[in-house]
Amino acid sequence: MDKKTIVIGVIGADVHAVGNKIIDLTLKQKGFNVVNLGVMVSQEEFIEAAVETQADAIIVSSLYGHGEIDCMGFREKCDEAGLKGLPLFVGGNLVVGKQDFKDVEARFRKMGFDYVYPPNTPIECTLVDIRRAVGLTEPAVEMAEDGEEALRVFEKEGTDLVLLDLMLPGIDGYEVCRRIRATSDVPIIMLS
Repeated sequence: MDKKTIVIGVIGADVHAVGNKIIDLTLKQKGFNVVNLGVMVSQEEFIEAAVETQADAIIVSSLYGHGEIDCMGFREKCDEAGLKGLPLFVGGNLVVGKQDFKDVEARFRKMGFDYVYPPNTPIECTLVDIRRAVGLTEPAVEMAEDGEEALRVFEKEGTDLVLLDLMLPGIDGYEVCRRIRATSDVPIIMLS
């Protein structure tokens, strides 16, 4: 495998280090070269590291709720630095207060982030996106804990097969199947 370089860090005045370390360790375990900038990282530091290391992607974390403010103009600065098209990931508690995540995601996508994740998304759930974004396209499996998450996972492009448990918590497997069938003819294997 061609070792891909990922720049990670916690943006702004945020000092939440534990999640950042988990991301670092997981990515290294999966064979990535990780440049971990730590906490309280400025946009400029992310960009400088990405340019210096010829990074394949940047992952921005924010847990203190001010990620939206900290990330404004980030894509434009990346483009100006010659990083146009570099995949940008962002996740965590990105905004203050309870807001519908679909609205938050739309705002971050409008700011130029390619992948946006809600609070408490395990890094393992983002690995399929990361691998695809950096050109590592061998078959991958993405799992969901409940029916709602299963539908979110399915909405991502590139699903070739769905292995579906009938007894999912929340939205059950039958309803997940109905909703998938409403828009797709992807093969579905049902388990009980």
